Amino acid sequence: MKSSDTLLHARGESTFVDDVALPEGRLFAAVCASSIAHGRILSLDAEEARRLPGICGIFTAKDIPGENQVGKTILDEPLLAEGEVRFVGQPIAVAVGESASIAREAVRAIRVEYDPLPAVFDARQAYAEGRLIAPPRTFSLGDVESAWERCRVVVGGTAESGGQEHLYLETQSAFALPTERGGVKVVSSTQSPSMVQLIVARILGLPMHEVEVDVPRLGGAFGGKEDQGTHWAALAALAAWRLKKTVKLVLPRREDIRMTGKRHPYSSDFKIGLDGEGKILAYEVTFYQNGGAAADLSTAILERSLFHATNAYFIPNVKATGISCYTHLPPNTAFRGFGGPQAMFVLESAIFKAAEEMGIEPWEIQKRNLLREGDVFPYGMRVERCRQRRCWEVAERKYGFQSLRHEVQEFNSRNKWLKKGLAFMPVCFGISFTSTFLNQASALVHVYVDGSVSVSTCAVEMGQGVNAKIRQVPAHLFSIRPERIRLETTNTTRIANMPPTAASTGADLNGHATRLACLAILDRLKETAAKSLKGAAPHEIEIREETVYLAGKETELKWESLVGQAYFDRVSLSAQAHYATPGLYFDREKEKGEPFAYHVFGVAIVEVTLDCLRGNYRVDSVRVVHDFGKSLNPCIDLGQMEGGIVQGLGWMLLEELMHDGNGKLLTDTLSTYKVPDIHFAPGEIAVHFLEDSENPPGIFQSKAVGEPPFMYGIGAYFALLKAMKAFRADLPVRFNAPHTPEKVLLSLYGRKHSS
Repeated sequence: MKSSDTLLHARGESTFVDDVALPEGRLFAAVCASSIAHGRILSLDAEEARRLPGICGIFTAKDIPGENQVGKTILDEPLLAEGEVRFVGQPIAVAVGESASIAREAVRAIRVEYDPLPAVFDARQAYAEGRLIAPPRTFSLGDVESAWERCRVVVGGTAESGGQEHLYLETQSAFALPTERGGVKVVSSTQSPSMVQLIVARILGLPMHEVEVDVPRLGGAFGGKEDQGTHWAALAALAAWRLKKTVKLVLPRREDIRMTGKRHPYSSDFKIGLDGEGKILAYEVTFYQNGGAAADLSTAILERSLFHATNAYFIPNVKATGISCYTHLPPNTAFRGFGGPQAMFVLESAIFKAAEEMGIEPWEIQKRNLLREGDVFPYGMRVERCRQRRCWEVAERKYGFQSLRHEVQEFNSRNKWLKKGLAFMPVCFGISFTSTFLNQASALVHVYVDGSVSVSTCAVEMGQGVNAKIRQVPAHLFSIRPERIRLETTNTTRIANMPPTAASTGADLNGHATRLACLAILDRLKETAAKSLKGAAPHEIEIREETVYLAGKETELKWESLVGQAYFDRVSLSAQAHYATPGLYFDREKEKGEPFAYHVFGVAIVEVTLDCLRGNYRVDSVRVVHDFGKSLNPCIDLGQMEGGIVQGLGWMLLEELMHDGNGKLLTDTLSTYKVPDIHFAPGEIAVHFLEDSENPPGIFQSKAVGEPPFMYGIGAYFALLKAMKAFRADLPVRFNAPHTPEKVLLSLYGRKHSS
């Protein structure tokens, strides 16, 4: 397709926010941010900055005409700091100039005097001081306390998982221009156009209909632009509204990394009990979540951790408690997996420790406890169309696990300084927003008189291929060439009250809404065709490959002629439709319900090789059997799998965020923050699409694929531990991710041992 995103990207012709040609006289904004983690603002002197040539304005909290608040569920985050700062990088003022360099020069000229206050960076310390974002929550099943006495083996411990920088290719970007009625139009790199509209309206004291938000596409997001794209759009809008000029704000990479929140670090305590056969009888876990300086999406992310506390296993007695804490770091936010990976890592750590205690392999416990049809999750929902065990069994057969295991044993017996490790990673991930009201979407479909089609939805294209998947819906229902179909930018004037494009729901929600709109138009076209063919009934009409068929027989009537006839007959060729996922509910008082439309299942077998002299390692292979349902687009789904796996490996093995004692981020460049590159990528990523896996709730029987692959990367952590144990059997195991080469080396030689 000439206009497909893939070809546009390959040719470098895709237009992102920073590429849009702006009118003459446009201005540029830069952000003055806090240099300390916590303190009172004693004074702010911007006079020198205002006198700089080319500076058009310096704006602080007092220049906000509406409410200085960008919080969503909890109103605890000012757009611009007022009286107090709570993290290094918190916006205090915005400078606007005739060029970006002039605006940044003005920022450097602003003088802020602080009275420093004590700062807290650790979630457990924050909990001890009562710095809670919300009251703790607990999901439970059975009776954990009475189950411990029936357990043959009981182990406990702590698991730590670090944050993760989103590192989207396109940094946070927005521009805004005033409208003739006193409102603003904002073009933003955001996953949440309606949230940007709401917050900008709140900041400017305007009704929402005076704020238009348009999103052409994003250069990556991974959750980092779900809520946190809003701030920069609001700052651009504030400046544009004040100056009555177009204002553009694009964060340089280093500022983007410093000022934005990351994946939430978790510190978690676990206790697990098993019978003599490896059956898990009881599991208790407490998650201490580092939320940063404002709530952002922390409470929803912690809730998702509770939903996925037992991952792919049935455990009859569970108690999972989540505690979200305020610290003085940038507000942490959504990231691929949305709290699920943190929870799954803790349970896999518990299983690994239990296996050590029992003298068996972790996969023996994993396989023994996999979900079966009808099993109950701690939140009350039963497993339906469960394919967890089938994925495991297919993976064992397809990838020859017993042979792999033997090869690893042989390799380790022959090599003193190189060791291999193997690990399984099963994944069960629920698909839907856990806040029920967000599971809705709208679509607007136009068929033009030449037979071309325009589709507007809530979905934001950010490289995940959602536009290509949605394009398949009218192409299939109308039976027309995809080249006839255009996906419009995501715009609040065409679609109102959008949910964010997140939670792996983009294709399902927007695909279903598009389907309903197309079916409404198709019914009208069939009535038109029936009249044109005289004596035919609408139910006898079918369109195949742009040709009308009557009772299974080809006619002379073609797609374009049919559309033209409908127009002359004054038949509407447009339709708007709304879709809400049926059957979802969750009672937060009882912590029970059915929050998900369905679950995605899969299993990975991960193999690593460790250089025990240097602490370096390579991921040899990640071999996956995954339940895609009936894949809507196998090429896109495979790309999502590969990208998600490598990103998960990065979180587990490489990506370490480091701060100094004052809360300043030290790893704020690509020379200090290591992410996976082509040399780190596994030697083999094999993905098998599970056969015979229909999924009625999904669009055309497909399943979502955005987030589940990320969790397969967790398997590499435990494969690496197995390799380390093969070198040093007495190695004391600590569960602390990421497992960087430095940590591996220190662990291997941390205590005296024989070689």
